[in-house]
Amino acid sequence: MPNLDTLILSSFSETKKVFDEFAGEPANIASIKAATIQMSDALKKGNAIFSCGNGGSLCDATHFAEELTGRFRENRRALKAMAINDPAHMSCVTNDFGGDQVFAKYIEAWGAPGDILLAISTSGQSKNIVNAVQMAKQKQMSVVGLLGKDGGQLKNLVDIPIIVKGKKWSDRIQEVHIKIIHILIEGIEASIFS
Repeated sequence: MPNLDTLILSSFSETKKVFDEFAGEPANIASIKAATIQMSDALKKGNAIFSCGNGGSLCDATHFAEELTGRFRENRRALKAMAINDPAHMSCVTNDFGGDQVFAKYIEAWGAPGDILLAISTSGQSKNIVNAVQMAKQKQMSVVGLLGKDGGQLKNLVDIPIIVKGKKWSDRIQEVHIKIIHILIEGIEASIFS
């Protein structure tokens, strides 16, 4: 049996270090600010924000969208956001076209000029996210990338890359991602409803 006290304290310590390193880079703060402004402006104009990811990142994408359509801290009108997580759509596209097209086909159907895609990938390499970003570009959408490690292929495809750099484990990247998501939502609410 491992020493659980040590494991727990070590995990908190490691997480704090990752947060401190990320927040200590001015470029990261600038990217989050730029994404917040871009998303707020799009929503003010009546455009939509779509979000997508795989596994835990899909859960984060869903959390992002539901906080906008519902509320974060204060009651206010719903904001136009949608996570690409419909199981019927996903199983249909996977069966007919393959899993690499599952997000791109949704953007092809629903994306419009001026909309935004929040593309989440801890590796920056997920093929179905790459395809979604490429489709978003065809639809004249802007793309914010919530990425990890070195940003992978996606860092050069998205308009605003936000990269949790150099971490080996996806869970540490995702812990920073969810905080960034909360900051984006808080900033959007403040910008639109202040």
